[in-house]
Amino acid sequence: MLLWTAVLLFVPCVGKTAWLYLQAWPNPVFEGDALTLQCQGWKNIPLSQVKFYRDGKFLHFSKESQTLSMGAATVQSRGQYSCTGQVMYIPQIFTPTSETAMVQVQELFPPPVLSAAPSPEPREGSLVTLRCQTKLHPLRSALRLLFSFYKDSHTLQDRGPHPELCIPGVKEGDSGLYWCEAAPEGGQVQKQSPQLEVRVQAPVSRPVLTLHHGPTDPAVGDMVQLLCEAQRGSPPILYLFYLDEKIVGNHSAPCGGNASLLFPVKSEQDAGNYSCEAENGVSRERSEPKKLSLKGSQVLSTPTSSNWLVPWLPASLLGMMVIAAALLVYLRPWRKAGPLPSQIPPPAPGGEQCPLYANVHHQKEKDEGVVYFVVHRTSKRSEARPAEFAAERKDSSIIYAEVRCLQPSEVSSKEVNIRNTLQESLGDCEEVLC
Repeated sequence: MLLWTAVLLFVPCVGKTAWLYLQAWPNPVFEGDALTLQCQGWKNIPLSQVKFYRDGKFLHFSKESQTLSMGAATVQSRGQYSCTGQVMYIPQIFTPTSETAMVQVQELFPPPVLSAAPSPEPREGSLVTLRCQTKLHPLRSALRLLFSFYKDSHTLQDRGPHPELCIPGVKEGDSGLYWCEAAPEGGQVQKQSPQLEVRVQAPVSRPVLTLHHGPTDPAVGDMVQLLCEAQRGSPPILYLFYLDEKIVGNHSAPCGGNASLLFPVKSEQDAGNYSCEAENGVSRERSEPKKLSLKGSQVLSTPTSSNWLVPWLPASLLGMMVIAAALLVYLRPWRKAGPLPSQIPPPAPGGEQCPLYANVHHQKEKDEGVVYFVVHRTSKRSEARPAEFAAERKDSSIIYAEVRCLQPSEVSSKEVNIRNTLQESLGDCEEVLC
């Protein structure tokens, strides 16, 4: 009786926590480590019907084993663990619960980050270097990381020791989604980087401009379409349309391809040389010009102040020729008899040619008379050679044509003044007033 009383008093004094405790190893725990949980009794007392819990939720049950293998630890393996088990202590059997044990799984290395140098949008033909960057925990720095590189669904490098991958002379086909993967040598932890989009910028080719209109030259009011296309070049592409050197429109092609400009012909100023230009930030190219002619149009450019008289010049010359012919017919009946001079009169003595002055003055439209002056200057008579001068004067022949001889009463004061002025200025020149 006394023995049973002592046993009953002893059990409550021990308490529930004294019978069981939970242990986790290794300690500390890193990603990839084999995590093991062990539920132990006081002084290695045998346990049965062992149950494991994480964060208060049932995790595992074992009739005999006091150990639970959790496999490779991950960040999700963190939590508060506990266990329960049946303890046989004669003459009683009870099920105590252990205290909770906090399991901290430390990160072996952070997820890698992939970068491209000099830029994720390199120019075609340049060198691109992909870097997979991460770092081991200082307590596990002795481990060796291996790196893999991928593009879309293809493997570029598998488990290499170098965290960089060089791509020389990139082409437009090298554009795509890239990522990398890091893993410790011999370990089970693998971490991937976020995807990185690499867009190789290819220069645009020389665009081709096409004019679309009816089967014949367009007229004012018709619609004309300009179609510009660069066969290659990285998008987006900006197209500019020119009439001569003036921008008449633009269009952006975010995905590449062609662009068009549709416009109505408003006037002859819409005719001329059209061209287009393609630009994508890498290069800029201009197309060959295409000439647009309008139906019935002779002049494709806007007239300027320097050439507005050109169309009237042939008509003016024709009119002048008609007037000259009419004057020649009108003057012919009044020509004095005598042969026409076949050549220019010989030079006067002294080697100086006498100038010829002519003045034709048209009267008002109501008058029919025309005053015609012919003045021929001769050299002064030389006293030393009078015979030669007389012979020269005799040989010199000048035909004076008479249009209409006015009477002295009909000669205006203005014309008399002109005659007097000519006499004063010419000296010994012969003057004839018809």
